Amino acid sequence: MNATAASRWSEIVAGLRIPAIVAPMFLVSGTRLVVAACRAGVIGSFPTAYARTAQDLECWLQEITAQLAPAANTASVAPFAANLIVHPTNPRVDADLELICRYKVPIVIASVGNPARIVERVHAYGGVVLTDVARVSHVAKAAASGVDGIILLCAGAGGHTGWINPFAFLPAARRIFSGPLILAGSISDGRSMRAAQLLGAELSYIGTRFIATAESDAVDEYRRMVIDSVADDVVLSDAVSGLPANWLRGSLRRLGYADDAKAPPGPFSAGENFKAWRDIWGAGHGVGAISGVETVAEVVDQLAGEYQRQGV
Repeated sequence: MNATAASRWSEIVAGLRIPAIVAPMFLVSGTRLVVAACRAGVIGSFPTAYARTAQDLECWLQEITAQLAPAANTASVAPFAANLIVHPTNPRVDADLELICRYKVPIVIASVGNPARIVERVHAYGGVVLTDVARVSHVAKAAASGVDGIILLCAGAGGHTGWINPFAFLPAARRIFSGPLILAGSISDGRSMRAAQLLGAELSYIGTRFIATAESDAVDEYRRMVIDSVADDVVLSDAVSGLPANWLRGSLRRLGYADDAKAPPGPFSAGENFKAWRDIWGAGHGVGAISGVETVAEVVDQLAGEYQRQGV
């Protein structure tokens, strides 16, 4: 991490109400969730691919920056992050990066590929680059790319996930990388956030806890399934996207997947209108902590109270 990025990162962390990033979730993390998270004092984020075109992405960036501008708020807000798929197979990577740089997105989360191609450009306008990894062997590669921080996708993370226990992954990563580490996987309450810090993580990466919030873009049936589910209802499978991911068993069953979700048994029962990216829903092992629809501010209040009590 260069000196400018280190200073900026320290400023970002110091300004957070609690040490957390609301993880980017496809079909969940729209502009309302991002803005609500930042106004509540945590980093809000979204996948650039969720904005269906580059033109849509520009509209999103305009809306988010306008709503988080100091003149539009009476209180300080946390910065936001954009999650960019940097793999060469992403046809929009260059167009999305152009917009990210134009709007000077404070934090960029690079996924699925080598982030080296974006680091210099983001640093040029004063931004910070994070990247997510699921293997110990990928930590060194990420560090060599010049990123400022690394997100460790551990067992139990919702959506595309890792499989290493955090008690093993975080110490192994720390032996390789001295910069900020962010822990992802089954973090749904303030106690878990405190535990992540004790392990050596600077921030927690929390997604599932915010799926059922009022500001989420999740459809009502998705919200209800999240509320009604426990960890036993989460299935790890690579059958949906080709990458290991955690999915809600109920959404798999209703669309014809076998109970073990290793492969579809034939034609989907959902019919011709079925789309895996839209109709199969992700969640992490921390889903059991969710009992109803709440606002983002209410969730952050709860997390903050639990986190602060553990520090007494």
